[in-house]
Amino acid sequence: MGEGQTATNAAESDEMKRPAAADAASRGRVAGQATRGVAKGVGGFLRPFGRVGSKIWLEVSGVFFLLPVLVFTPTLWRTRFSYLHGPDHRLFVSSAIVVVLFLYLGVSSFWRAGKK
Repeated sequence: MGEGQTATNAAESDEMKRPAAADAASRGRVAGQATRGVAKGVGGFLRPFGRVGSKIWLEVSGVFFLLPVLVFTPTLWRTRFSYLHGPDHRLFVSSAIVVVLFLYLGVSSFWRAGKK
């Protein structure tokens, strides 16, 4: 009797596991759909903030790119007469490179912010 009962119990437990697994899979699909719906809703809500945030980020980085221009322009102006072979030739060239590079980066950052 003991062997027959264990075989019957094993068959019953297999039958109980199958619906439970199917039920778990369906609950998982429903939860996945709910999660995707919430993510889509939150994404739609936050999209305008992301656009404004990216525009503000470009403007702030443009300001920080223009700060070295303000710092190095007086040095460039002071050493402008030694642009060929004067005593401050290296200082003039390095200041000119810094001013031109950071002026380009600052202006292009504001340009991209204006496009958005």
